[in-house]
Amino acid sequence: MKICVYGGGAIGGLVAARLAQAGHAISVVARGANLAAILKDGLRIRSSDDAVRTVRVDADENPDAFGLQDYVIVAVKAQNLPDVAAGIGPLLGPETGIVTAMNGVPWWFFDRLSFGGGKLRLESLDPDGALSSAMPTNRIIGCVVHLAASTPEPGVIRHNMGERLILGEPGGRNTARTQAIVAALREARFEAVASDFIEKDFWVKLLGNISFNPVAALTLATANRLIEDDYAKAYMVTIMRECLAIGRAVGVDADIDPEARIDMARRLGAFKPSTLQDLEAGKRLEIDGLLIGTLEIARKAGVAAPFTESLAGLARLRAASTGQYP
Repeated sequence: MKICVYGGGAIGGLVAARLAQAGHAISVVARGANLAAILKDGLRIRSSDDAVRTVRVDADENPDAFGLQDYVIVAVKAQNLPDVAAGIGPLLGPETGIVTAMNGVPWWFFDRLSFGGGKLRLESLDPDGALSSAMPTNRIIGCVVHLAASTPEPGVIRHNMGERLILGEPGGRNTARTQAIVAALREARFEAVASDFIEKDFWVKLLGNISFNPVAALTLATANRLIEDDYAKAYMVTIMRECLAIGRAVGVDADIDPEARIDMARRLGAFKPSTLQDLEAGKRLEIDGLLIGTLEIARKAGVAAPFTESLAGLARLRAASTGQYP
């Protein structure tokens, strides 16, 4: 299959390299130092035992270079989605599927939920409708990523642990399009599975992202240290409970106890959540997709979330103080 990965960072780079090794025609939309490194040396995947595999892929900053695709895997942070919406058009044929491999609340979250009757839109994430227009829901396959990876230098992806990818079309209306990309990812040695309610899987992941990520950015602490500190852990559990209540109010019950969600993070050990990685790298921080979008859902559902609101305010001010939030 022809598959373009839009974004060659930790997750996008790993997925692109694995799919290329499995024999698919892979291209990567990247930019800056990352693009230069991929063009010069290929994608270099470093495993937890420090073994390095180099995989050559086509790469360009201009999607026009690659032509129509069977799938486009969007592996960027929410704050970079407007750039994807502006550039993705040349990659899309009549049957092209768009896989959104991202943290937080996706802009299409309400589109197939009973709550709101498909009429609600997340204005905080897609204020002018540009994302929905460029990447309509009938093309979307949501992807929840459960693995730990980082980019210690341009073109290098360190895969620390985890292989699980959960995929599904909004509202559980999975078609052959989903089954085909799940099969391709399995061939690429991922633990890929299809979900009949991908919104729930996003919400399970969100419980960890909405708590660990911003708190790590505020404290500069790795996840294991946050878990070991009784006060920090109790604060994150409170955030998770608010998040659970918000989801349930719109018909998305994550159905997991916060302690069980913390156990999922505990198994990853001393890892840096992606928001802390971005803070240290001087990148824009993923605050809207994790916190502001969730709080918009809370307002629409009439659910109070005072601890999440305070965390959003602190995270925004912290990021704005270093020019990492507009």
